[in-house]
Amino acid sequence: MSEFSLHPRLAADTSLIADWPLCRVLLMEDARWPWAILVPRRAGLTDIIDLSDADRALLMEEMARMGAAIRALPGVAKLNVAALGNQVAQLHVHVIGRHPGDAAWPDPVWGKGAPQAYDPARKAAILAELSKA
Repeated sequence: MSEFSLHPRLAADTSLIADWPLCRVLLMEDARWPWAILVPRRAGLTDIIDLSDADRALLMEEMARMGAAIRALPGVAKLNVAALGNQVAQLHVHVIGRHPGDAAWPDPVWGKGAPQAYDPARKAAILAELSKA
């Protein structure tokens, strides 16, 4: 069995928040939304159904854990959770905080303008806040 490695695109587009029991937890480098990505640290997975029963249950718990952390951030009114994998086949789950009037509301965030870089202080603050989860 091959070892887990993070897809290069995910590595390029994110910063590490933490490694949880199942997932590598990443912050998407787009300051328009509080956006985490959970990547199960298992090799060769493309879909949630590829996980074992135990890992699927753990993924759900980790999604809920990150969702609660993002929903607790100021201004977050709604969570979007998705595992698309159309551009990066490696199994990963997006957990995105949304609010009416955000840069894409009410549409999905994908393809809506160019990503905005975090101010270094804001990035440090959100990484610290989400790492508490």
